[in-house]
Amino acid sequence: MSIKNKKVFIIAGEVSGDVLGAKIIQKSTNIDFVGIGGENMINAGLNSIFPMSDLAVMGIIEVALHAKTLTKRIKETVSAILHEKPDVVLTIDSPGFARAVIKSVRKKLETSNYKPLFYHVVAPQVWAWRPKRAKKYADIFDKLYAFFDFEIPYFTKYDLNTVAIGHPIVDGVVQHIKENKVINKDINTITFAPGSRLSEIKKLLPLFKKVTDELALNYPKLNNIFIPIASKSIEQYIKKHISRWKTKPSLIPANQRYDIYSQTDIAIAASGTVTVELALMQIPTIVVYKMNFITTLLIKSVILVKWVSLINILLNKTVFPELLGPKATSKNILDAFVKMKSLRYRKKIMTDLQKSKALFSANNKDGIQKIIQDI
Repeated sequence: MSIKNKKVFIIAGEVSGDVLGAKIIQKSTNIDFVGIGGENMINAGLNSIFPMSDLAVMGIIEVALHAKTLTKRIKETVSAILHEKPDVVLTIDSPGFARAVIKSVRKKLETSNYKPLFYHVVAPQVWAWRPKRAKKYADIFDKLYAFFDFEIPYFTKYDLNTVAIGHPIVDGVVQHIKENKVINKDINTITFAPGSRLSEIKKLLPLFKKVTDELALNYPKLNNIFIPIASKSIEQYIKKHISRWKTKPSLIPANQRYDIYSQTDIAIAASGTVTVELALMQIPTIVVYKMNFITTLLIKSVILVKWVSLINILLNKTVFPELLGPKATSKNILDAFVKMKSLRYRKKIMTDLQKSKALFSANNKDGIQKIIQDI
């Protein structure tokens, strides 16, 4: 008699979660996966019930503008879970969407004998704003996987089984890290990293164009400019946009980005996972992020930390300069670039980044295998 495979309904709402979800699928045996994912999870064998891009929305006002689509997708996801009857529902990041879905599923199953387990990967950053939100997640999740040990008490305080698994990004970056990275005196190569969400990219590309025009005017020898493409779904948009640029950056597939990072002297990047990759590879980086004005004001009123970049937060100092909201202008970026041209300044940044590398390496605990074992 054959043993029935476990069924897992897996949900990822953005590219970083999609990459992690794909690794979980690829490394699993005797597990059938259904759910929602992007290009990476689809390539790993998942048949996504709708495009993951519908969930990749950030910002209070931005979410409100997409409320109709998100509400529709929540209902579809709940219906799919009830139809598939998985043993485990595994959500990755996108905590707002995950919580809405699971809360609805639990309510519909109150009188049912069918009781799936609900696991969530990537602890919501309650330590950055509104720590009491942790209770809301404790009320609906059965287990939570955090990246860092310091996150655990925020959730165990409310009796949520929380496990630190280390940051999975270390696995992909570690073989590309150079122990004795050479710091070029001159700036020869710049990488623009506009993020993985189309909403982010639409805001940042016009800004990057202005910066590129100024760099071409003031630094004519600087002609190695790259943009890594997070996914094929956004490649056409970026290609069309940069076709109008005077100086056209080279577009690099996601699977080749580490090769480009290793050549990069300075990066200008959207706040997010990419800044962790750049930090681990010891690339001095200017962090930028454009938000709706109202969203910026609302976030400022509740945020508990001084920075948005994980590197700055973990080291409790400004290692990567941050230009957010109204501060994300071409003039401010160019001013930060001029400061970063200083060899002494870049050496100081890279000394700090060595500390962050040690921190991430210490937290690398083969978390993906841990998740699979728990499933």
